Amino acid sequence: MKHITDIFFDLDHTLWDFDKNSVIAFDKIFKEQHPTIDTEVFMEIYAPINQACWKLYQVDKITHEELRYTRLRQSFDALNYNISDAAIDKISHDYIDFLPDNNQLFDGALEVLEYLYPKYNLHIITNGFAEVQSKKINNSGIGNYFKTITNSELAGVKKPHRNIFEFALSLAKANKENAIMIGDCIDADVRGAMEFGMQAILFDEKEIHSIAGVLTIKHLSELKNIL
Repeated sequence: MKHITDIFFDLDHTLWDFDKNSVIAFDKIFKEQHPTIDTEVFMEIYAPINQACWKLYQVDKITHEELRYTRLRQSFDALNYNISDAAIDKISHDYIDFLPDNNQLFDGALEVLEYLYPKYNLHIITNGFAEVQSKKINNSGIGNYFKTITNSELAGVKKPHRNIFEFALSLAKANKENAIMIGDCIDADVRGAMEFGMQAILFDEKEIHSIAGVLTIKHLSELKNIL
């Protein structure tokens, strides 16, 4: 890894603990608006549905408005919870408002950023919505570690499209031969980067993925032994 000068991180599910922060946001919403819903039970249903919707969004099969509605509608239907579209719309808006207020990072995130910061140029590439992602980064106190932040709205395309990596490298004034992508999504982060010509590391905290020939870590602190 001696040739690496620039490290590109995914944000959600890699540095910023999306699931933990979602629990906090939904718990606040349900206690105020739908007190009979158990947040933990809801999240068990919601998490995989949300991931599936994001995969559709990444390849432009649904819009971000459809993403925000569909993931909730499908979750409530799976719970057999009767709820109107108007109520779903309110929850969707409140969730987006509340979610960035939380700042749970993955264990070791700050430690590894502190370690890498003096040695490399650090960047973020995210498919998340610009305003929301900016709040997440600032509220969790990690903004100062990154020289550039590329989001899909800014780039006009989403990971795994090669143009978002091209855009990010141009913004960072970096060469792909000297860059590496770290993220949790095999398709968007790992395959997307590798097909573009960058190296990649898969972050797989729950050890549920396997991809031949790709360096995989389950804890962010492992990066200290690699980079």
